[in-house]
Amino acid sequence: MYSAIDIEKHAPVGHSALTSSTSLQVIENKHNANANSPPLSLATPACESPLSPPPDGGLRAWTQVLVAHLVAINAWGYLNSFGLFQSHYTETLSSASPASISFVGSLQIFLSFLIGSVSGRALDAGYLRHCLALGSALQVLGIFMTSVSTEYWHFLLAHGLCKGLGDGLVFCPATAVVSTYFVRRRAFALGVGAAGTATGGLIFPIIAQQLMPRVGFGWTVRVMGVVVVVNSVVLLLLSRARLEGRRTGPLFEWGAFRERSYTLFCVGMFLNWWALYFAFFYISLFAKTRLGIDSSTSLTLLLVMNAAGGPSRILFGLLSDKWLGPMQTIAPLAFCTAVLFYSWAAVDSLSSLFAFCVIYGFVASAIAGLFPPACASLTADLKSIGARTGMCFAVVSFATLTGAPIGGALVQLNKGGICMPRYSGAPR
Repeated sequence: MYSAIDIEKHAPVGHSALTSSTSLQVIENKHNANANSPPLSLATPACESPLSPPPDGGLRAWTQVLVAHLVAINAWGYLNSFGLFQSHYTETLSSASPASISFVGSLQIFLSFLIGSVSGRALDAGYLRHCLALGSALQVLGIFMTSVSTEYWHFLLAHGLCKGLGDGLVFCPATAVVSTYFVRRRAFALGVGAAGTATGGLIFPIIAQQLMPRVGFGWTVRVMGVVVVVNSVVLLLLSRARLEGRRTGPLFEWGAFRERSYTLFCVGMFLNWWALYFAFFYISLFAKTRLGIDSSTSLTLLLVMNAAGGPSRILFGLLSDKWLGPMQTIAPLAFCTAVLFYSWAAVDSLSSLFAFCVIYGFVASAIAGLFPPACASLTADLKSIGARTGMCFAVVSFATLTGAPIGGALVQLNKGGICMPRYSGAPR
């Protein structure tokens, strides 16, 4: 018999906890239904001796939260800063269209989700540190090869493929292992870990803003690589799996698609992620080409957008756990994101663009954080939560692969759109 803790650790986790209070309540109700039954075992097979309950705190537990935070910096923080790369690649690669350039970032996100759905299973088998070591090595290799790249296909292989594979190997296991250390404070702990996305979204644009005008693109990216190296060394030294490796269930549970609620959720999240990263990719380019903003200020806009996502991941996670539930929280946020996209068309000044970045970053980051627990809330049988969430990750990965390139193609189709300057004078 499996416990809530053992099963929850099977789920690949993105930016926040995969489990919800609903899932924990299922286990609690089953146990309370028979007061004379023995205590719920935390060991996987009944023949094994039970493990001690999750500590819900302590030095080692919070150390794993730090590991998850550092992984989020290296993976999603770097990825959320792709807007600065999009702008630079568009200016320097005259033969590549904005749509093809955005495909580099889309490939990185695609692999982060697709490989993450598999690397979570590697954690179950006891390969946490193997995944972290290999993934970190690929991340560092991808970044330093990006710094010496000159052609489009160089950037595609180094930034998109190599870095994306590394992200997929590290982000899911490092975040999932936090769930094995916490129960009552799991949402908060995972929220703190996922906030590393915002931390990295601040660090890398600031590095670019300060160094790129002075030392150029290559050395700026190498400095970013040094940051990733230092973080990788620390997280490899501190990472510790709590539970022993064990056999897992099937990777895919195709019968889940016969459930209308699950299928509609996958479709809904596909549509959400299809557009979600478009603003992160194109906000800097929009500022420079449509409003005449200088490069330094355009990077500040990206920095502000990323910074706004830090508190929202924690705030809406706690709001979901304590009052509304993940589905009731993510639905209005998705509606607000759609309204914001339509509102973007009316932005015609620097002040209004800053306001858009703050609001959009706050709302969009909350959707990214609530996506995994919302999927988990649709799973009644915790034994299949890993497979079902992995399938949803796989569905969403194709949305992230195609969304930004399609958006870039539509912009280019609009006879210039944000790709050609609208103002020749000073910004308004």
